Amino acid sequence: MSTTIAATPSGRAFISDNMAGASPQIARAVADAATGQVLPYGNDPYTERARRRLGEIFERDVDIFPVSTGSAANGLSLAALTPPWGSVLSHPDSHINHDECGAPEFFTGGSKLVDVAGPDTKVDPGPLKKAVRRRAGDVHSVQPSVLSISQATESGSVYTLDEIRALSAISKDAGLRVHMDGARFANALVHLGATPAEMTWKAGVDVLSFGATKNGAMTADAIVSFEPAVTAELAFRAKRAGQLTSKMRFQTAQIDAYLTDGLWLDNARQANAMATRLGDGLKAIPDTGLLAVPQANIVFCRLPQRVTEALLAEGYAFYHDRWEPGTVRFVTAFSHSAEDIDQLLDAVQRHTR
Repeated sequence: MSTTIAATPSGRAFISDNMAGASPQIARAVADAATGQVLPYGNDPYTERARRRLGEIFERDVDIFPVSTGSAANGLSLAALTPPWGSVLSHPDSHINHDECGAPEFFTGGSKLVDVAGPDTKVDPGPLKKAVRRRAGDVHSVQPSVLSISQATESGSVYTLDEIRALSAISKDAGLRVHMDGARFANALVHLGATPAEMTWKAGVDVLSFGATKNGAMTADAIVSFEPAVTAELAFRAKRAGQLTSKMRFQTAQIDAYLTDGLWLDNARQANAMATRLGDGLKAIPDTGLLAVPQANIVFCRLPQRVTEALLAEGYAFYHDRWEPGTVRFVTAFSHSAEDIDQLLDAVQRHTR
């Protein structure tokens, strides 16, 4: 179900960080890429710079495949890691399970998504130990093939480095590969204070869906592969899926600008800080209930129905009808300011009196 919000002021838009525009540096990079003649299909200096920058931040050579959406990044990544008779293990509330209209099954040719539960929207090691061995070798059953974890998760929680290492070790011991859905990769990274290498391949991740669109880019995400054995397959799958763009420079110019001078980390810090500010403020308002301390840029809380209705009437945009009655979600973005958050908190406080 789609939600149409007409002319929502930027300071009142909390449905998703997808509502935010682009960082000026990225917009300028796209404009700069619009001049001159370069070779198509990624054989251009913009793509080479983006590849080099990603290699630098991940501290090793990587293969990159720019894509237009996070769904394409996830679907293609899983397809390269999973046979059609395989299964993808993921949390029941993961994005691939709830919000991609069967794209993983489509891209993989029919592999099955298998739920592995855990608190805080994170896969729990106990159930995972059972899931990776479930009916392995039984020709009558799908075969456990890949673990997919979201970093940050759909509830805004963040896997610690130890948790990623533990889940990867369980998976690798059973012969599974590991995929990370990093739609909000930068938000998780700055929360942990870790390096990109520590949070991915050094912890056992084979392929990463590297998100940029939610954090200041326009239409650019990427698949980052740390496993050379799947590179050729990813290349052919990307082409077959219509994701090998002729003017790839407009995507990779965004990624290059995104990574230049730490812009991606600055944007994530701002988004996270605004979520923390909002969470702290909500805790001080009677009749509201913070469901979890935000670790990234997502805030879940409970609001009385009258407060939700009053905020909507004032032009605030946020999800409020997808979970249990009274549960709402606010997502902060790099473009939100402290003033935006304080005005929202003032509105909540006014309507709770």
